[in-house]
Amino acid sequence: MSSAPLRSPALRPHRMKKDESFLGKLGGTLGRKKKAKEVSDLQEEGKNAINLPMSPASVEIHPEDTLLEENEERRVIDPTSRDDPRFKELVKVLIDWINDVLVEERIIVKQLEEDLYDGQVLQKLLEKLADRKLNVAEVTQSEIGQKQKLQTVLEAVHELLRPHGWALQWSVDSIHGKNLVAILHLLVALAMHFRAPIRLPEHVSVQVVVVRKREGLLHSSHVTEELTTTTEMMMGRFERDAFDTLFDHAPDKLSVVKKSLITFVNKHLNKLNLEVTELETQFADGVYLVLLMGLLEDYFVPLHHFYLTPDSFDQKVHNVSFAFELMLDGGLKKPKARPEDVVNLDLKSTLRVLYNLFTKYKNLE
Repeated sequence: MSSAPLRSPALRPHRMKKDESFLGKLGGTLGRKKKAKEVSDLQEEGKNAINLPMSPASVEIHPEDTLLEENEERRVIDPTSRDDPRFKELVKVLIDWINDVLVEERIIVKQLEEDLYDGQVLQKLLEKLADRKLNVAEVTQSEIGQKQKLQTVLEAVHELLRPHGWALQWSVDSIHGKNLVAILHLLVALAMHFRAPIRLPEHVSVQVVVVRKREGLLHSSHVTEELTTTTEMMMGRFERDAFDTLFDHAPDKLSVVKKSLITFVNKHLNKLNLEVTELETQFADGVYLVLLMGLLEDYFVPLHHFYLTPDSFDQKVHNVSFAFELMLDGGLKKPKARPEDVVNLDLKSTLRVLYNLFTKYKNLE
């Protein structure tokens, strides 16, 4: 994050020199004085926990992640998962979304763990999304102050999400501890709840190394954390329809449905010397949807109400959203699809929208 006044300085552990052992500077890092034997024992425990058969020595566990109290645990994403393209895409999409939301605050997030752990960015993000002001100190540099701010922010988040059945897979300690998995769970939930104009990659999972201290010894294991499922499931839309069945069980009939819908829309768009050949792409900017609604309802749509040649994602979303409003005015139910899904070339969403029009206007000349 580039805006210094809005972010508390990160508390970074003392950097180890190359000629020092892996856990040799634990005492200096956390300000604890350990006897030589205690440090030696801790080093050995750390090595045993890190050198796992599934991920030999490559898992980057920081020293503070092995200095645990009894029954305390740390979670670290396995490097192989960090390199997964879908995981990288998820992180990038969320970072870009946060920066778009907070552009007027002159806040730039570059790394989720380092920029969100103290609660400052999360506070601004929630205030912007929910259009409400939180009663918290603007800048907090102490750990206690940061955790108090996080507590207030997360309580506000929980008030919004809990009624909708979201599993709260984060806490003050996990966020402040820079647990990237917890931070991602939180951001995905916020993006879905506020219907962010983004498309999250589906079915993103990561392997996580869990280090836990029991009876004075460190124990480690691997678990799989599911960060995203499908857009519909994350939106809480569990009811299935004919298009779910079509895509899952009868993909061979998809071409027949598309051909019928293309014939239907061209029957009307041809009046404006327009023709559709690809449903998912030619309706993605919303222009044809708006024009089609005008033709079906027999009125002229003033050009200043939509973008005739949209050149940005937001303008395309505006067009599709406007077309949805025209559908509601025409007596149709609110489309199940999101405008963002249509803009993002989601074929199932586009087919749902067009099929709604087809069922009402198929006999219209």
